[in-house]
Amino acid sequence: MTSVASTFTFLTKRRGGLLTVIGLILILTLFGAVVSDKFGTYSNAVNILEQSTPLAIVSLGQTLVIITGGIDLSIGSMVSLASVLLSGITDGDPMMMYVAIATILALGILVGFVNAGASIYLRVHPLIVTLGTGAILQGITLLYTQTPIGKMPKGFDELAYGRLLGLPLGAVFTIIAFALTAVFLRKVPLGRYIYATGDDAVGAQLMGLPRRKVLFVAYGFCGLMASVAAVFLVARLGAGQPYTGQNFTLTSITPVVVGGTLLSGGRGGVIGTLMGVYLVSLLNNLLNFLSLSTHFQLIVQGLIVIIAVSVYVENKRKI
Repeated sequence: MTSVASTFTFLTKRRGGLLTVIGLILILTLFGAVVSDKFGTYSNAVNILEQSTPLAIVSLGQTLVIITGGIDLSIGSMVSLASVLLSGITDGDPMMMYVAIATILALGILVGFVNAGASIYLRVHPLIVTLGTGAILQGITLLYTQTPIGKMPKGFDELAYGRLLGLPLGAVFTIIAFALTAVFLRKVPLGRYIYATGDDAVGAQLMGLPRRKVLFVAYGFCGLMASVAAVFLVARLGAGQPYTGQNFTLTSITPVVVGGTLLSGGRGGVIGTLMGVYLVSLLNNLLNFLSLSTHFQLIVQGLIVIIAVSVYVENKRKI
């Protein structure tokens, strides 16, 4: 009995946010099933998983950055640029597709390194750095094209719509990526340093922890995930669009905060983020069934961020 009680106490105090998100997912699922017979179907569940893949991937990268105590506001523009470059360079040529994918993945890492480097060596807050980087990237995107561009080889859309063991390939990739990142954060020393840096950057530096290396890894990974998300978006949409990443700046932060990662850094994890992604995706899907516009969905997401931040800040004060 004692062990059961202690386990329950641990879950409610340390995993309360995660349990809350799971509870909300269950409530929305039940409510959606009442609203529409089609909501609880297998095809709609698969649709939610397909649509949530790009959001999950960018939120995964954003999680690591926020754990360090930073933030990446350039991630949406990076998604847009990577999308148009991928389809524009490929332009239907299967051989050029591999060149294009390698190019945007390398570019994503480079942009992440630039964000980290500017924050470290110029001593400018990441919010300002990445806000400026995002504006530059969006400008480059619009100089490259202002309309949908290029096309992908036949069969590339299988990446978005293909199945493995009944699950969308994107969902399978997402689960593997989140699992590997969770192991990295908890089991690999560099992953634990990410938490230490976010919890107390000055203390971590005084202890000799490689703070600069940590930031380069976190922001480089975030840029890489933006490019990976662009690959799945192009597979889904069929071409690169210059504004396709516009909403990801806010939406990549929402699941992270809802999942229990503090904006101040040092606490949180990717499992909570994944549950936050599914909560947001489920909510958006439900709003679609209620015939509410995407603009209303943005309003709801903004309110969710404000409420989640205020709740977690209040909980932190009580600890």
